[in-house]
Amino acid sequence: MKRVLALALTLVLLSGCGRQAAPGDRHILCTTYPVYLFTTAVTQGVDGIQVDLLVNQQTSCLHDYTLTVEDMRAVEAADVIVRNGAGLEAFLDDALAQKDVPILDCAQTIPLLPAQDEGEGEMDPHIWMDPDRASQMVAAIAQGLSGLDPEDQSSFAANAQAAQGRLKSLKAGGGQALQGPFITFHDGFQYFAHAFSLSAPRAIEEEEGAEISAKELAELIALVRDANVPAVFVEKNGSRRSADVIARETGCKVYELDMVMSGDGTGIEPYLEALSQDLETVREALG
Repeated sequence: MKRVLALALTLVLLSGCGRQAAPGDRHILCTTYPVYLFTTAVTQGVDGIQVDLLVNQQTSCLHDYTLTVEDMRAVEAADVIVRNGAGLEAFLDDALAQKDVPILDCAQTIPLLPAQDEGEGEMDPHIWMDPDRASQMVAAIAQGLSGLDPEDQSSFAANAQAAQGRLKSLKAGGGQALQGPFITFHDGFQYFAHAFSLSAPRAIEEEEGAEISAKELAELIALVRDANVPAVFVEKNGSRRSADVIARETGCKVYELDMVMSGDGTGIEPYLEALSQDLETVREALG
């Protein structure tokens, strides 16, 4: 890949790469797994680029995330940082304030929904759970990288267009016969619910050691009974204690949905597989 910007390269083993960087590679550091998947899709087949992942764990709640020594090394070695935006990576603010590199913010031009479990004025950062917004993230990455490296603009644009075509197909094929109350024990599925016309999405934020109150639990049990809700949903690897109580009390079932926040794949395919599985799960659950 022809260099346009003279960027200082630090040859270290990055926390998410698993290989030694080649001299002359441009280091692109992606903050989260969805951003990493979209960026590797956009840069596929383009020489001289190494794309690395900062946070690779099955959680979408990053407000308590603490940077490790390896994370700081990865940030220091990055020539470009691609982030989700919308406040998801607040844990990085101090580190980025001391880092003079281009930062591509995927959410900068994307319409946001109000957060379901935060105070007034807070916005929901889980934009990747809507294929249409994911397509906008892909476009933002391609546009940002093209601005840094115009000579590879055609490759970025072609890759982005291919990924967006797959995302469009996912959205078109998934938005059929998904109806019914949508109750999740995580606040990260609001965009998913809106994307696929799930009615009355309600999120109950629950983490291990911070379960919902007895009063709220009783209200949810009454809601599930009165509305004859067939299923409630929890995040993969998340807390399901209250969901299991509701299931025992009402006879509804508990299903797991994937937030696509960890994995070892690259490109658009792991994202498509995860959301397709989520759609199949919802179809089965709501019948």
